[in-house]
Amino acid sequence: MRTFGGCPDPMTNKPVNNILITAYPGVGKTTLIRRLMSDLSDYQPVGFFTQEIREGGVRVGFGLTSHDGRQHTLSHVSISGGPRVGKYGVDIAGFETFLTGIDFFSPPGRLIMIDEIGKMECLSKQFQRLLPMILDSAHVVIASIALKGTGLISGVKQRSDVTVRELTRSGADKLAREIVTRVQKLLS
Repeated sequence: MRTFGGCPDPMTNKPVNNILITAYPGVGKTTLIRRLMSDLSDYQPVGFFTQEIREGGVRVGFGLTSHDGRQHTLSHVSISGGPRVGKYGVDIAGFETFLTGIDFFSPPGRLIMIDEIGKMECLSKQFQRLLPMILDSAHVVIASIALKGTGLISGVKQRSDVTVRELTRSGADKLAREIVTRVQKLLS
């Protein structure tokens, strides 16, 4: 993992432009991503964020919202058949259709934001193919990523062109400022 500070990768001398945010569940990764989307809106980011779906105060699933406002249910307790993560059925086909509607490779501001690289998203073969292309691109990428995980999740964290920052409840404001400053440097 690369340190956060904007130093170039010593092997390639290229700036590390992939910023990953990790934390225990419930600490606020999505809240931070949404805040960064707002704080960095002048750079016209593309991508998506997740949100809990609640019914009667109980979480029953997760939805997705793209930067242009399209919405899709990623997972829900009522989805039957197909893969499951915990109590949630995951709509892989719908997620892949949702992804095709996002133009990741020609955003005007060169900023991509993904919430999140997690177990549900990694069930998608399309996402598994798309994510390395996004991280290999010249775009600045900010993504939340599961704290624990194997396969694609651990592989992404070990890339030499990423910096991984762990979010804490008390450190959100400081981390947001650091990331905004870093993105402004990279995109100026």
